[in-house]
Amino acid sequence: MITSLDQLDLHKKYSYADYLTWNLGERVELLRGYVRKMAPAPSDEHQRISSFLHGTIWYHLRQKECEVRHAPYDVRLIIPSDTPLSSRRRKSATSLSDEEIETVVQPDILVICDPAKIDDRGCLGAPDLIIEILSRGNNKEDTEEKFTIYESAGVPEYWIVHPFEQTITVYRPDSSGRYAGSRPFAPGSQLTSEILKELEIPVAEVFSRK
Repeated sequence: MITSLDQLDLHKKYSYADYLTWNLGERVELLRGYVRKMAPAPSDEHQRISSFLHGTIWYHLRQKECEVRHAPYDVRLIIPSDTPLSSRRRKSATSLSDEEIETVVQPDILVICDPAKIDDRGCLGAPDLIIEILSRGNNKEDTEEKFTIYESAGVPEYWIVHPFEQTITVYRPDSSGRYAGSRPFAPGSQLTSEILKELEIPVAEVFSRK
């Protein structure tokens, strides 16, 4: 059994089937088959922001079909360009074997509106909304590597929260399927979402220490 990152070849591609056999002390994700070690325990600021957003969204979604989850929670994403499947099988993530899945992420917060995507192992397929809260060690990874993955996997809405700038940028696909970003939402503005209808979040409260 794999119990340490030292036992893995980080230049080798792995699948979700491999991932399930690991019993690591560290949290990792699979990005297009490659292992990426996640940051250690998040900062207090990260936790405060995550707790506020998760609680606000949870309260908004009560008695609605969509559900909110938070890390650690595995999301198995299907990226068509990475998976040599027929068109028919690309339309059905549930038809994939664990060996065919090469991307497993743990977003800070996610919203799932299709209950068929939820199983005992997490979410299979693109959530309707993913929120990532940047930390000092992962800005480049979240704004570049994961950005491309979420875009390619068809995640309809992606928020990037910048604690240091105190802004939130919302990305949605344009007519070509590529992400287009909103103007940054800053303190003094109300954050809105196409996925979370009728929800307005005062940005100042997201970053407040009270």
